[in-house]
Amino acid sequence: MSPSLKVGYIGLGLMGKAIARNILKAGFDLVVHNRSQPAVIELVNEGAFPAASPAEVASKVDVVFTNLPDTPDVELVVLGENGVFMGAHKGLIYVDNSTIKPATSRHIAAVLGEKGVQCLDAPVSGGDIGARQGTLAIMIGGPESAVEIVRPVFATMGKTITHVGDAGAGQIAKAANQIMVAAQMVALAELLVFSKKAGADPQKVVNAIKGGAAQCWTLDVKPQRLFLDNRSPGFKAHMQAKDLNIILDTARQYGIPLPSAAVDAQLFNAMLEMGMGDLDNSAVLGVIEALANTKLLE
Repeated sequence: MSPSLKVGYIGLGLMGKAIARNILKAGFDLVVHNRSQPAVIELVNEGAFPAASPAEVASKVDVVFTNLPDTPDVELVVLGENGVFMGAHKGLIYVDNSTIKPATSRHIAAVLGEKGVQCLDAPVSGGDIGARQGTLAIMIGGPESAVEIVRPVFATMGKTITHVGDAGAGQIAKAANQIMVAAQMVALAELLVFSKKAGADPQKVVNAIKGGAAQCWTLDVKPQRLFLDNRSPGFKAHMQAKDLNIILDTARQYGIPLPSAAVDAQLFNAMLEMGMGDLDNSAVLGVIEALANTKLLE
């Protein structure tokens, strides 16, 4: 299908606003809603249409997206008063770019399905840079027929679009992604502090190892920011902590042992206790610095 699809986007935060802007730039008619108005006004000035509630968005579009902080937020916006459910119509496709519990995605799909709505859980990875550049990785759960209808919209958002399976499968893939992301952020913090305190130049250590088996996106992108003492997000640490808690809740549900993810969750929760929740997830370095009684830059 073409930009004749009418698209709605609910949740215009750090990621959501950038994604919505790319949809708008691609020529889709876009209806937007957000709890706070500055982002709405910004996109309306660029050609989007405002809506007063999630229900109004759903009633006016063919495809409605949400991008919200946590599972309870999605449940409220979709199933609560003046939510998507209230404005849903047969043939609507609901897509969730949030990272939430797989069980909740399945529940929402079942409830909206009673009104003839197809649902896709489609969390994304790639951070604010990927959102702005339209290069996100999108992992999708739900019916393949709905994926194909929405694919032109997904193409404005990301370069890797993978239909993983049925409802909830996209959230499972995102949880798996976040296990790896958390592990890389903690490993980066440890190797930087290890190098510093053991007497080697951390910048030279990074240069020495990033061309070998340790090479990864985190090692390519994050050290340069940390060496400039730039710990701003990015992807906020409190969101990483939230995702790890979702992972551990789901692991308990299925009896899955995740020992390293459990330790990573403790470290990111420590960031929150130390007042660093709004910093980048790579700023877990601060926890390791505190434990080692040393600073990367001093």
